[in-house]
Amino acid sequence: MNAKIVLIPGDGIGPEIVGEAKKVLEHVAARFGHTFSFTEIDMGGCSIDKYGEPLTDENLEIAKNSDAILLGAVGGNTTTSPWYKLEPKLRPEAGLLKIRKALQLFANLRPAYLYPELASACPLRPDIAEKGFDLVIVRELTGGLYYGDRWTREIDGVTTAVDTLIYSEPEIRRVAVKAFEIAMKRNKNLISVDKANVLDTSRLWRKVVAEVGREYPEVKLTNMLVDSCSMQLVHDPSQFDVVVTENTFGDILSDEASEISGSMGMLSSASLNESKLGLYEPAHGSAPEIAGLNIANPLATILSAAMLLRYSLDLDKEADAIEEAVRQVLRDGVRTPDIWSEGCTKVGTKEMGQEIIRRI
Repeated sequence: MNAKIVLIPGDGIGPEIVGEAKKVLEHVAARFGHTFSFTEIDMGGCSIDKYGEPLTDENLEIAKNSDAILLGAVGGNTTTSPWYKLEPKLRPEAGLLKIRKALQLFANLRPAYLYPELASACPLRPDIAEKGFDLVIVRELTGGLYYGDRWTREIDGVTTAVDTLIYSEPEIRRVAVKAFEIAMKRNKNLISVDKANVLDTSRLWRKVVAEVGREYPEVKLTNMLVDSCSMQLVHDPSQFDVVVTENTFGDILSDEASEISGSMGMLSSASLNESKLGLYEPAHGSAPEIAGLNIANPLATILSAAMLLRYSLDLDKEADAIEEAVRQVLRDGVRTPDIWSEGCTKVGTKEMGQEIIRRI
């Protein structure tokens, strides 16, 4: 296979972790007889510094014409970075919103899995952690509060801010279909999360998801309020298989699921549209405080590269090889500092990349 892959290293630890994932993809291409061509573009703070905006139209066009996109992380320290003195539409994260909207990446897949070897790193009680969990959160990504009209102005002498939460039936329906399709490939258990006791958008959400559910009679559909879901994730995460929810709730819940997995450095994600094109990135942020120290965990980015192979290029065997290499590394006790424990071998970012390559 010949494939064009766009790399967006971004900010902070992004260049380090994307660099290791690129090496893994190059090794996979050589090992399995493929040709991957890589094009690097700027997005986030580095793009602001270079071009004065978080994502240029020219770089967006390059991304559009690729087969898949691998992203590191964007942003910096929100307290000290000059990027956060700019108006919101010029801040690093605005580039991420722009590419999601332009490529119509409406479905974000966030797996959360507790590797047995990392159970001791899970912050939950041992009796909860020992049960393990393996879930996927499907988050609607291009609608809702983050994309509604917003303004801040003085009204009768009082500074007032408004953010608009809006959802249409088609937006809900397409992400619900995606979630049911994923549930059919897993344990056929889907939980739809909303706030239907308060919000009109959630009541529409619940109605449309129920309608879609009738087309998938094999899938058990359960409705759950977001506050209850946030509690159940720490009370008994093993009860979850696939969760589908709107943009803001999904943003928060997927980060919670990441934390109980022991390290956000272990968790991948995919943002998909209705074609094969997808944006793949680790669940964690740019961690500027450890950038350049060769201690960042690249496994989430490497696992995101595996998702890229699986969902955009239909290379399941190659994706399996990467995922098994990650499992073997953990079984062998090789750890970056964030997941290290007594008796394990501590390695840096570059060394971890090489350890993965050795096992593919």
